[in-house]
Amino acid sequence: MELTFVLLLFVTTVSGCGLPSYQPNTGRVVNGEEARPYSWPWQVSLESFFPTCGGTLIAPDWVLTAAHCIIFHTYRVVLAEHDMNKEEGPEQSIMVDKMFIHPKWNDNCVSCGYDIALLKLQKSAVTNDKVQPACLPQHGATLAHNYPCYVTGWGRLYSGGPRATTLQQALLPVVEHSVCSKNDWWGSSAKTTMVCAGGESKSACHGDSGGPLNCKGRDGRWYVEGVTSFVDGRGCNTPRRPTVFTHVASFIPWISETMARN
Repeated sequence: MELTFVLLLFVTTVSGCGLPSYQPNTGRVVNGEEARPYSWPWQVSLESFFPTCGGTLIAPDWVLTAAHCIIFHTYRVVLAEHDMNKEEGPEQSIMVDKMFIHPKWNDNCVSCGYDIALLKLQKSAVTNDKVQPACLPQHGATLAHNYPCYVTGWGRLYSGGPRATTLQQALLPVVEHSVCSKNDWWGSSAKTTMVCAGGESKSACHGDSGGPLNCKGRDGRWYVEGVTSFVDGRGCNTPRRPTVFTHVASFIPWISETMARN
């Protein structure tokens, strides 16, 4: 019975995922730009007393985020959010019921990896043209060097700069592990359970943590291939220090097990 449940859960998640009703603007962007409203319908704002991180809806009642984002006891997620300063109508605010941080996460060592967490919502989100889950990649799948992906979030527009009020997106080509782990790049801080993307003028920044690295598959669906984890301490746009994401495909067994048991 449990096996059937897991398979049904996986099929349900995959069949209605990764196909936004409002197509994102995927023209090549040098630094970043405001996203087309509701074109990333799985993007979540994770909030406690204030907006703290991003997240990704991967099932109507499950959100994927970064472990380092979980520092308070109470959270809510806001879906169909675009302009943080306006109540635009379609937003859905749902309290988080349970939080599951990867058991190997060490909050004193972000570069050790395992920066991933799952949030079980108190109730299922209402999926519509503005709220839809992203697809999960296959276990162990990897991305080719320079594969075009997009980071999305409301983080700082640049190091030390203001946080964005509207959802931003930036094109971040993947930097393969053999390059990212070179000594004059991230070195041993880049693990095989991570994905590097961007660098130079393009990166995630503080406040984007936990949000998705969105990559379009050959099937035309969008997959959450990464969870925004860390940038260089010297600044978000440091050369040879691309943004580092948790590699979601490395954690599919843990994600599936956690969702099935809870």
